[in-house]
Amino acid sequence: MRPNLAARIGVWSAHHRKTAILGWLLFVVLAAGIGGASGMVEMTNAENGAGDSARAEQILSDAGLSHRAGELVMVSSAEPDGWKTAARELTTALGKTGEVTGLKAPVAAENGKDALITFEMKGDAATASDRVQPVLDAVEGVRKGQPDVTVHQFGDASAGKWLGDLLSDDFKKAEFTAVPLALGILLVAFGAVVAALLPVGLALTACMAAFGLLSLASHQLHLFQTTYSVMFLMGFAVGVDYCLFYLRRERDERAAGRDAETALRIAAATSGRSVLVSGLTVMVAMAGMFLSGLLLFKGFAVATIIVVFIAMMGSVTVLPALLSWLGDRIDAGRVPLLNRRSKRGAHKESGRFAGKLLRPVLSSPKFFAAASVVVLLVLAAPALGMKTESLGLEKQFGSQSELAVAYRDISEAFPGGPAPAQVVVEADDIEAPAVRKALDGFDKVTVHRARNVAEIEVPMERGKADLTELREHRLPAAFDGTGARAYVTGETAGSVDFTAQLKSGIAPVFLFIAAVTFLVMLFCFRSYVIAVTAILLNLLSVAAAYGVMVAVFQHGWGASLIGSEGVGAIESWMPLFVLVVLFGLSMDYHVFVVSRIREAHGRGLATPAAIDEGIRRTAGAVTGAAVIMVAVFAVFGTLSMQDMQQMGVGLAVAVLLDATIVRMVLLPSVMALLGERNWRTPRGLSRLPALDHSEPEPEPGPAPAPVGSVRHG
Repeated sequence: MRPNLAARIGVWSAHHRKTAILGWLLFVVLAAGIGGASGMVEMTNAENGAGDSARAEQILSDAGLSHRAGELVMVSSAEPDGWKTAARELTTALGKTGEVTGLKAPVAAENGKDALITFEMKGDAATASDRVQPVLDAVEGVRKGQPDVTVHQFGDASAGKWLGDLLSDDFKKAEFTAVPLALGILLVAFGAVVAALLPVGLALTACMAAFGLLSLASHQLHLFQTTYSVMFLMGFAVGVDYCLFYLRRERDERAAGRDAETALRIAAATSGRSVLVSGLTVMVAMAGMFLSGLLLFKGFAVATIIVVFIAMMGSVTVLPALLSWLGDRIDAGRVPLLNRRSKRGAHKESGRFAGKLLRPVLSSPKFFAAASVVVLLVLAAPALGMKTESLGLEKQFGSQSELAVAYRDISEAFPGGPAPAQVVVEADDIEAPAVRKALDGFDKVTVHRARNVAEIEVPMERGKADLTELREHRLPAAFDGTGARAYVTGETAGSVDFTAQLKSGIAPVFLFIAAVTFLVMLFCFRSYVIAVTAILLNLLSVAAAYGVMVAVFQHGWGASLIGSEGVGAIESWMPLFVLVVLFGLSMDYHVFVVSRIREAHGRGLATPAAIDEGIRRTAGAVTGAAVIMVAVFAVFGTLSMQDMQQMGVGLAVAVLLDATIVRMVLLPSVMALLGERNWRTPRGLSRLPALDHSEPEPEPGPAPAPVGSVRHG
């Protein structure tokens, strides 16, 4: 039988291992070096938005009127006018920094105990956070020198500086926590240092290369600042999983008495093929994010496609070469206690446990199918009340964070101050009498005559209610018939427009990934039953993940257990992102498990026996892969930003459910109920090319190199 593509790649790599290994290292070094030298280009406010708010930002950008970073400093005292000395010192100190412009005299609140100082940072707002430190030092100096007053600062530059430092610290925390966690789990699984280091090393080098290529891509497709974190999250988890599947099958075949060459070829033909199918499915599913209409998701799509492709190719090329080179040295660095467990066969123990679990499942499939569906639907129930919004900085970092406290206190003393709406008006002639009359109806107006553009600042004391009033009534009443066009931007408007675009984009994205999943499964297994089952199981996993996210982060149920809190909403981009990612990632387990079941069925076993053997044989690998993915995702659930917490917890819960309830209970019970119908290919689909799921028989060929010897490519 002709070997499949994965087998041919694996055999070539094993026979040309020097070329494969050095080629991989050269690729990683060049990609990381060139990409790092080029730097990453972040998206602008206009590129990150949607609707009228994005149009407003684009008008300002085209006119060369990019925003300056605005800052607010509130000085509060216990007694009326007790803030005056501190405010005077603060105004002087800010002026001396040389970094501010438009510094205005303090404005007192109605109670007389609070005063607000407003100013802007000089230069481009995009780089203001890099130049704001002298301003922060000036504010801190007054805060320390005037202990009788309270000083709060909030603004684009100060928040950007705080956010940038926090993201950098969080990313380091994720990297330095996830890697040791994965290494520890693999040590337990394999009982040897080298076997544990191999998947981690390949995953990290894949991420390094992907970082470089993504930086190059950002010059054409500008990226959001958290895209690198998303890439590492996906790349490391997928990279370790792919290597784990491959390595586990190779070790299983060696334990079954196969020689090194045959074991490696079988691993390449089976697990290698599953890796290719899974990787392809993930990449094509991620491509669905291009249909969202938002640059944010296009960046996420490019990042995940790049890192999954590199991880996939590393698993089927350099991994076989390394396994061939290492031979029995893969067990070097044995950990005594863990190695005894490994020799007994941790995967066999998992298989025995899975076998015990499967007996009642296969004997009463209707009961267990219904019970598992009920459990998943109960977990999914809170998702019916899901609310989404673009979480502002004051919600991203917890109600007691310095940034949130400053935002809240300034908002209470000066309603509408921190997040006013900005109306951008463009006209053929901004000085036309009708346009001027309309502009005179607003208080804070800046006219740019040479650009025929005007900016209006409007306080937003009631948030979305004020935005609706402004867009649907006040602006039409003022500008209809003048020939001018008015667009509203700002934090509230941007959130509303972004969420609206997401709601309109989620349907085509879902239809795309569902169709892709169906076609890939149909091509892989030649069965529309398997394809439909895969989609339905994925939907249940996603729905359960949504429900847990809403319960924890919207309602706050149990949020304190992970150091978080309920914020009343889910980050607007999270549902679509989680949907796409989980549809892709769940294919790892589904393809791996169902391929092994199909393999057993292809050897002549009846479907129930094939289900039992397939799940028992994959239980160890699936359990290990799931534990690693859950651990990596859970690390992101402990980071500072609310959206990273939501993403980490949502993905961790979904993978945990997918690897336990779905793959160990629901999948076998459903397949047992369907019986031989699982494998029926409709007559109209009989011409689909058949993909072999059976173990390849040994073929005559050149004598393999001695295990552990050096072979030149």
